Amino acid sequence: MKKIIIGGIISGIALPILSISGLYATIYFFPSLAEEYFNPAFDSQSGRIMFYYFHPFIISMALAWFWSRFKNILIGSYIARGIEFGFIYLMIATFPMMWLIYSALNVSIGMIITWFILALLQGVIAGLIFEKTDP
Repeated sequence: MKKIIIGGIISGIALPILSISGLYATIYFFPSLAEEYFNPAFDSQSGRIMFYYFHPFIISMALAWFWSRFKNILIGSYIARGIEFGFIYLMIATFPMMWLIYSALNVSIGMIITWFILALLQGVIAGLIFEKTDP
């Protein structure tokens, strides 16, 4: 349990750094895509905004638990296991959600692709952190 919490906290600190870096990269390289976030669907004025900032810690703890349960089936080197873990997360959790979001909400395919890439990077980075904290 201690390894799950330590890995989850470290990953929870690393993931917002990745997200903020990705946000600035999107603004710099794809300014028209960044303008889509001014859509009223993205309400950042409500009192629930703190839930958004807790997301990296929630996903990190969930992924740390998942890692502890399934790390033994991942094979290969440190990096290969981290990448495989990221792809497992991508295909089990992210792909179905992106499919649902694209089919139900007014967001562009470009935005879905950037979220998909971010989720892949989150999964890989979390996997690499978990590999170090709970091999």
